[in-house]
Amino acid sequence: MRVKVHVLFWVLCTLVLTMVYRIGIPDYLVSFKVIMMFMPVYIFYFYITAYFVIPRYLFTRKYVKFALAFLTCMLISVTAFRLIEICFADPYIYQFILKNDPGFVWHKLEGSFTTQLLKPAYIVSAFEQSNIIIWIAISLKFYKMWHEKRQVALQAELNFLKGQIHPHFLFNTLNNLYALTLKQSGQASSVVLGLSDILRYMLYECRTEAVALLRDVEILESYASLEKIRYEDRLDLTMSITGNLNNYLIAPLLMLPLVENAFKHGISEMMTDAWINIDLQVKASKLTLKVSNSKPPQIYRDDAGHYGKIGLKNVRKRLELLYPDAHKLNVYDEEDMFVTILELKLNNHLKTSE
Repeated sequence: MRVKVHVLFWVLCTLVLTMVYRIGIPDYLVSFKVIMMFMPVYIFYFYITAYFVIPRYLFTRKYVKFALAFLTCMLISVTAFRLIEICFADPYIYQFILKNDPGFVWHKLEGSFTTQLLKPAYIVSAFEQSNIIIWIAISLKFYKMWHEKRQVALQAELNFLKGQIHPHFLFNTLNNLYALTLKQSGQASSVVLGLSDILRYMLYECRTEAVALLRDVEILESYASLEKIRYEDRLDLTMSITGNLNNYLIAPLLMLPLVENAFKHGISEMMTDAWINIDLQVKASKLTLKVSNSKPPQIYRDDAGHYGKIGLKNVRKRLELLYPDAHKLNVYDEEDMFVTILELKLNNHLKTSE
């Protein structure tokens, strides 16, 4: 792939330069042949600079050596460009022009070889022509390096954020299991099986950048079922899922912390009249998840409390990184309830049917 990209770049450079030279030389074939004469200079200049001078001296902060090496490379390239002009390109162009205009006189070819080589105007022209393509290529290379480093840093941050969710969820669920075992509940075995499935999902299936939306929702349902077992009749849980979930992908573990917060930071502090409504809709490539839950009377709005928890902070950060212009996350702290609404535009190219 890398070789193909480089070949494509030089092909495009050849085409563009041919078009530019065509302005002064009224023949595409002649322009192309002239460009091919100079192409070894462009290629030498770029690869020596980009893959030897810059990595060895600039990246290692040997600035004096970098300046000397770069200037030497530039001097060699400009000189080589002028030599090709004098010995090959200009005579070839001149012979072509003479065929159409026998009386044409090209003053650029006047004087001895040394005189032509050292003419300041043509040295400046050679400098400009030999450098323009190289600096475009080097700029593209620096952009590519910056983009790759940014992607690595982004992936590291995403992995860190996603990794924080695992122990957070595990700690909460183990607390649930501990409470059941203290009561010697027969449902403890169901919790173990449900927890096993969820942990398997987290440890093995969430290693990819995206997972099947249907599978992620199944885990969401499993988690809600585990919590329902814990709270039994204390909790009125309503969960509604509508729309076609097939053929969509989503970043893993984005929705779970929102549901988890409803249980942990609202319902767990209420003894009676606790309720949670979970409504998930998928329509026209748009996912909407609304999670609302009853709120204990003594709980007041506190960004460092309910909505400052690690789960929601991670969701906000991951949404900013993964869906910067394709999401909305609104949190409402009402007098008697908490409401979280996530709107997410699913990638169109991941959908194969509606």
